[in-house]
Amino acid sequence: MERTELLELAEAARQGQKPTRIRCCTSTGCQAADSLDVKKQLTAAIKSQGFGDTVEAIGVGCMGFCGQGPIVELEERDRPESKKHYYKVTPEQAPSIVGTIGGGNAEAIAGDPQHPFFSRQFPIVREHSGRIDPESLDDYLAVGGYQALHHAIYEMTSEEVVQEITRSGLRGRGGAGYPTGLKWATVAKMPEGQKYVICNADEGDPGAFMDRSVLESDPHRVLEGMAIAGYAIGANQGYIYVRAEYPLAISRLQKAINQAKRKGMLGAQIFGSPVDFTIDIRVGAGAFVCGEETALISSVEGGRGTPRPRPPYPAVSGLRGCPTSINNVETLANIPTIIDKGADWFAAIGTEKSKGTKIFSLTGKISNNGLIEVPMGITLREIVEEMGGGVPDGGKVKAVQTGGPSGGCIPAEYLDTPVDYDSLKTLGSMMGSGGMVVMDDTTSMVEVAQFYMEFCCDETCGKCIPCRAGTVQMYELLSKLLNKQATQRDLETLKHLCQMVQVTSLCGLGQSAPNPVLSTLQYFESEYLELLQPEPVMSQG
Repeated sequence: MERTELLELAEAARQGQKPTRIRCCTSTGCQAADSLDVKKQLTAAIKSQGFGDTVEAIGVGCMGFCGQGPIVELEERDRPESKKHYYKVTPEQAPSIVGTIGGGNAEAIAGDPQHPFFSRQFPIVREHSGRIDPESLDDYLAVGGYQALHHAIYEMTSEEVVQEITRSGLRGRGGAGYPTGLKWATVAKMPEGQKYVICNADEGDPGAFMDRSVLESDPHRVLEGMAIAGYAIGANQGYIYVRAEYPLAISRLQKAINQAKRKGMLGAQIFGSPVDFTIDIRVGAGAFVCGEETALISSVEGGRGTPRPRPPYPAVSGLRGCPTSINNVETLANIPTIIDKGADWFAAIGTEKSKGTKIFSLTGKISNNGLIEVPMGITLREIVEEMGGGVPDGGKVKAVQTGGPSGGCIPAEYLDTPVDYDSLKTLGSMMGSGGMVVMDDTTSMVEVAQFYMEFCCDETCGKCIPCRAGTVQMYELLSKLLNKQATQRDLETLKHLCQMVQVTSLCGLGQSAPNPVLSTLQYFESEYLELLQPEPVMSQG
């Protein structure tokens, strides 16, 4: 397929769209609030009010402002200023929204597109989320889809693709922040033979739903990123490992794979070139430990999801003993834009050591909850107070938990800290996959530590003793503290256990499990001390 033919497909797709589009969020969160019926009523109202030739209602992915769903957006193609948002739309309100096209007033709550929640964002990965129909290849082509893959295959060597990703400064968005270009270069340098690309979509952090949203909202973007990765490292097979709890993401991914294969954009001889790349889905059973690379590989191979010692690393010996590049959903979704706009464009965003943007799921005691994509280097205060609107009802922020069970709790006094890999690590937390939970001054930080430790107890694979037994003992000590039965000696034992589990566990789950305890001890030790009982006095006989 020539470049001109791909551009013609894109133009035909754009021309096939009606001048006015009413977008209704049909992602998981809004579906739970009856958005499918809202879309059905929008479609019926368009027909009954005589707008069938010029207006269409489409289901789209997540628009971000999840706490206000279902969200509906109305926009005329040639009049961007006409864009209107409506929040918490009910099926009964749908006809009045359609009626605004004819000059009527909507019964639904009108939102402000210039609200800081939206205006402070910098969408790259989420550029088309909430804008296109995730189940339509034509919609993806209309916004430039698969042009980066075509450019990479026909106008760049595989080495040049690796170099471009390296120069961009992109780091893994799954939590560890390992340089993506370095990982790709390692796999690419391995001897010719079977190699694999794996997309890690085993998102399991409490309060995190970034990857699910990307897969539900823009699945072709992830597929395109995987295909570019395959071309760069010399792999012809990719796997998306996604948890079974994400049925909508799985359905839309499979539909997108089938569409791309039919158009020659995946599979054998992509775009008529000698490049082959096939993508298959592997569904996991929802084990948190399978987010760890070697445990994920074991599960893809059909075994129990347990980690193995490293080295060798997956880049050298991964799936079925072959060199394997494993990248997070968000990491791969950045690839098409980097190839399209260039490494220098991407590297100009963010900070010196943390380039680009990061998606966060903003939850907890916060007025505006949902998904945000912001440049690296933005401060926690800007996210929590400006975009998030602060704590509801005039409450005060006590702490912000980042990084999920692997992260830590950052007290309010550090809200002016830039959000980047190194700054968060300095405070005893981490970026993680992007969960950000806000806590107010009514929150017990010892209860928070207990919650995350209970999660780790449930999710440990049990392979190594420090994690299997240590997390249980830490949970029991935290429970003892909350029951006001612990002494100073118990607190010292808890600290010792944290250090032991951290340095002796086999994989990242155990190594990071103590982090919420350690960070709350560092910044909120007074709450632990208030729960202690005095040491028993030894009787002298």
